[in-house]
Formats: sequence, structure tokens, C-alpha cells
Amino acid sequence: MKTVALVESPAQLLNVVEWAHWARARPSVLVLAPANETSRWQLRTMAQVARSAGLTVSWHEPRSGGAAIARTVRALAGDLAGADRLVLGDPFSGVMQVVVSLVKPSEVTFVDDGTATLELARQWVAGEHLRRWHQVATTEQKRHIARFARDQIADSLRRRLEPSSGCRLTVFSCLPVELTQAQVITNDYGWLRSQYPKPVLKLGADLIGTSLVETGVVAEGDYVVAVASLAVRHRADRYLAHRKESPAKLARIAALGLRVAIPDRPLELFLRAGEVGSVVVSFPSTVVHTLPVVLAGTGVELLVCDIEPSWYTPDTGAHSRRFLGTVTSVARRQHGLASAAC
Repeated sequence: MKTVALVESPAQLLNVVEWAHWARARPSVLVLAPANETSRWQLRTMAQVARSAGLTVSWHEPRSGGAAIARTVRALAGDLAGADRLVLGDPFSGVMQVVVSLVKPSEVTFVDDGTATLELARQWVAGEHLRRWHQVATTEQKRHIARFARDQIADSLRRRLEPSSGCRLTVFSCLPVELTQAQVITNDYGWLRSQYPKPVLKLGADLIGTSLVETGVVAEGDYVVAVASLAVRHRADRYLAHRKESPAKLARIAALGLRVAIPDRPLELFLRAGEVGSVVVSFPSTVVHTLPVVLAGTGVELLVCDIEPSWYTPDTGAHSRRFLGTVTSVARRQHGLASAAC
């Protein structure tokens, strides 16, 4: 069976490696490179890891301006031709939807793209358009959406994967996904845990950064104050930055006395293969679901800090607030996580 994987982020690529380990498959991985420089850096590092795991990885630039997507689609035609199975890292991606609309596989597997996997399952069951939970389109994005008839393409993807189409749909996730139209396979990070049996524990706690400010969900001032409070209460000495955090915000956090580290690979791999605090504190994000699995049995305590209502920006809608609450409540229920005071 010819298998082709499409990824846009370091975490997606790690989860393709995990799926390949679980399925005993060797997909050809096509990286649709993002514009963010930190993401690109981490993806190149992760690509070397994937190659070391036996996968073939090629790099493509669909976001380099002008007719880049059209050029990328033409360049990928040979790789996609005759693909029986597609492994997708982000079904919300407009670029990925354009590419996928050109092929007719008999099987499609979605691997985790963070907590968006929970929203994917909800939207799919509800029959809604596939849109990110926090997304508010900019003028440029609206032009992009119109140019490629984004909603029509997303609907085409949905129709192609309906049970009546004959295409088998699978979701490979460590999150508690409920999707009756698909087979759900639990990602237990078996490859990662087998490759790196035990991390090194350090004395100070780790704080895990998020891009909630950059996505316009949380006010920067409130976020930085919360980080300062968490650092004091939990004796943190290191702040692990999200790949999309702004340099200006990270400078404010470094001024608090925290050592700001930007991991060169997905956080799950960075911590399992390296050094980690005996206490790890996170805001609501993907890691409150992945790290309890990745760090199980290592002696690390993972805490989650709720988002206070006053931290939200005026543009943050009720749905986004409910979604973040669900991320936290589900993680607490599934993994028994304790709350971090701030």
C-alpha cells in the first residue's frame, strides 16, 4: 500500500513517526513548510529524526508567495499519484485541503495536530465547516480563502471521507477523541518512550509557554503577570517557549529572571530525550494531554493553570473560552492533573 503523509508542524511530524511505528509502515513524508521561522527550524530538526527512524522526508514551499500553492501541487503530483493511504497532520489547513482534494485514497489517517483534534471531532460530528477554534481571518487570509474557495474545498474533503464514499477514516491520537464515523487509535508514544527510556530530572520547575497571546485569546500583560506568579510559587527556573511566541513577549518573560529556552524539536521529544523539571506547569494546551503519556513513570508532576476570565481579550468569543475549559477539564479527568496556583 502506497502511503503518503502531509505535515506542516514539528508535532505533526513526530506523530507521523509514532503512527509509522505503530502501523509498521514507511510513509513518504511531504513537509509543507510553514512561514514561521522557529517552526521551520524545529521541522528541519524533526525531519532528521524522522529520517533516522527510517522515513523518507521531502521539503516543499507552498507559502513562498504568488502561485506557490499551485507550484507545490504540481510538484507533489508524482508523489501523490497512486497513493492508497494519506496520513494528514492538519485537516484544518487550507493548503493541505487543496492538495488532498486532488487525490482519491482508500484510507485517510489524521494524526494529532494538538488540541485542535478535539475540535475536529466535534465539528465533524456536527457537520460543520472545518475551522480552527481560535481563528479570526485577516484581510489577507480572507483573500486566500476566497481564491481557493476554502469552504467548498473543506466540504469536498468531508464528502470524500464520509462512510458512503468507501474511504476509510482513522484518527491516531493520544486525546480522548469520540468520532463514530472513524476508527480511533490511541497514540501511546511507544516509539518515543522506546528510544529514550528516561529523561534527566533537574531541581527547578519548568513552565511551558503557549501562543494564547499571539492568537489573540489572552492579553499579554495578564499572561506575563501569571507567568511571574507561577514562577515564584512553583520555584521555576526555566520557561519553555512555544514556537509561535513573539520575541518581545519572551524578552519580558526573561526579564522576570527565568531562563527562556526555545526547544529545537517538539516538546514531547525535547523533554523525554533531555532534561525536565520534577514539576512541570502548563496553561491549557496540547501538552496537558501528551506529557502525562510521554512522562509517565518518570517521577515528573504535571500541573495545569486555568485561564482566569479577566485574562481574555475582548475579541475572544464564548466558544474559545469553553474550548479551553474543555481542554483542561478533559485532561484533569483523564490524567488526574492537579491545579497550579498563580
